[in-house]
Amino acid sequence: MTAEPPPQTVPPAPPAPPASPAPPVPQAPLLEAEEFRSRPLGRRLLAPLATLAGTGAAFAYVAAVDPNEPGHYPVCPLLRFTGLYCPGCGGLRSAHAVAHGDLATALGANALAVAGYAVCAVLMAVWLVRAVRGAPTRIDLKPALWWVIGALTALFAVIRNLPFGSALAP
Repeated sequence: MTAEPPPQTVPPAPPAPPASPAPPVPQAPLLEAEEFRSRPLGRRLLAPLATLAGTGAAFAYVAAVDPNEPGHYPVCPLLRFTGLYCPGCGGLRSAHAVAHGDLATALGANALAVAGYAVCAVLMAVWLVRAVRGAPTRIDLKPALWWVIGALTALFAVIRNLPFGSALAP
């Protein structure tokens, strides 16, 4: 009789080294409503009032220096080299007209810019009111909305360069 060899045992695999956790993604700390509310009113109003002052100064300059007279502002490079109107062409003329209260001329120069001025004015008012009330303001748009805004801007640029869209050209 032959002796059977003892069954071979497979040694257990050594334990895997502990996986190091992924480093946390640094994020800007969000201001909690209570922390924002505890700030003095002057500090809460600093950013919206500074933004409003800068915007007001820019509009005041464009109101004082007429973009319809040549030589005051640079020419749009896209218009100069291709003859095509970009989405911003006519924006300074529309800002000049808005500053002088001529909405019809402003819409004729660049309707998209006038819509942008209106949206910015509403957002500015909301920011100021929320700062006075002690509520932080955060505008969080979904990526799909940014794509829609970009597509509408591109569509505006294309249409204003076609013969049937000449009413949108400055």
